[in-house]
Amino acid sequence: MEKDDKKVAEKEAESYVTDELRENGQTNLNDNPYGYHIHLLNIIGEIEGHECLGPTTKTTKYEHVLPQLARVEESMAVDGMIVLLNTVGGDVEAGLAIAEMIASLTCPVVTLLLGGGHSIGVPLSVCGDHSFIVPTATMVVHPIRMNGTVLGVKHNYEYIDKMQDRILTFTCDHSNIKMKELQNLMFNTTQLTKDVGTVLVGAEAVKSGLIDEVGGIGEAFSCLYRLINDKKHSNI
Repeated sequence: MEKDDKKVAEKEAESYVTDELRENGQTNLNDNPYGYHIHLLNIIGEIEGHECLGPTTKTTKYEHVLPQLARVEESMAVDGMIVLLNTVGGDVEAGLAIAEMIASLTCPVVTLLLGGGHSIGVPLSVCGDHSFIVPTATMVVHPIRMNGTVLGVKHNYEYIDKMQDRILTFTCDHSNIKMKELQNLMFNTTQLTKDVGTVLVGAEAVKSGLIDEVGGIGEAFSCLYRLINDKKHSNI
């Protein structure tokens, strides 16, 4: 009877992990040689804010991510987290909320940029303790874009400026780039034909100071194991 109950529990746990990965792009990994419990978070497609996007659009929903991050922080079982990113950007408030939440986690966090980290994907790419980018991934750094009708009044411009400052400050605080250098990249007029901004590919993002290292999933996991190990030893 106990064996049957154990099998049922294992199936339920496996089903939960599968559902989490399918619905929220998250799962727990614990088969590494160190026995560490790693939480995997995917940030893909467009960051969805207060308005729902179309059914054919791949999105990362902040109302799914934030509670999961709270669970990661509260759980004694999670040793660290790895964040995989491939995002075109999206809702600024939602993206910045996720980035702030990740940055405030007490467990070690490593981010790995795959494909692209555009717009609000830039602060999301640098919000961990250490950041990686694969050689072919791109970062598009540009000013805030507003959709829909925007009243051309002083108050709106001031609000946009404050929001821009929040993104700049967060990005600089969590990377090695200087504020002036980031502003120059953001307001560059020589690269994008229909917009201002800069495209950085792989090593260029590292050279600018935005990302710590060029590397893939193997390097990201090795770094995370090292950070977890250092934290465990510092708590002894």
